[in-house]
Amino acid sequence: MNCEPAGSTGTATAQLPTPQLPTAQLSPAQRTSPLCRLLSALAVTLVPVALVSGLALAATAPGTTPEAAAGPAAVSRAGGQRQLVLDRSARRLLVLENGRELRRYPVAVGRPGWETPVGDFRVIELVAHPIWEHPATGVRVPPGPANPLGSRWIGFHHDCDGRRGFNGVEVLTVEGCVSSGFHGTPQRESVGRAVSHGCVRLFDEHVRELFELVEIGTPVTVLP
Repeated sequence: MNCEPAGSTGTATAQLPTPQLPTAQLSPAQRTSPLCRLLSALAVTLVPVALVSGLALAATAPGTTPEAAAGPAAVSRAGGQRQLVLDRSARRLLVLENGRELRRYPVAVGRPGWETPVGDFRVIELVAHPIWEHPATGVRVPPGPANPLGSRWIGFHHDCDGRRGFNGVEVLTVEGCVSSGFHGTPQRESVGRAVSHGCVRLFDEHVRELFELVEIGTPVTVLP
């Protein structure tokens, strides 16, 4: 879970809402769909809705100031309650608004030994055109098509426990504070797999869209 350097804003734990919506319109097949099973952990009942098909150290680019963590749950510009639900096993990210599915995206998650953290979090940082810093060597990659973070960074978790594990090539040791978040990737073939150091990779066009759908304080739930 080796995604961002020391000095980032700490995480805030979200107490997620549990809206109850009418279920009379749901067919038996819809009631047993993967989406309903996924959201049962949140005590959210869905009404039918059209589906839209759809982490590496991050440093802020010069002139960009990361946002600080917010308190109240984020409310969309349209006035609705939004939250993100990541299903690690399905490699899928849902954007919900008032309990309805607004978007879904395929994602890559943390590899064994570097798993994406499970639990309730909030968006704590939004950075356009981030700088990537190698977790072991400190070498920085500026914004651009070769940047491992793509064009957007959406941080949701931060701790200072350090990390040590096999990254697929070598045993990597990271000391100090690290963060996890959603970001783009130039490695499009990795989306849909468990290959990261704990962050959540999206196609870059998807993370740019997601960036516009969330705010500081938007609740994030990560399921196993």
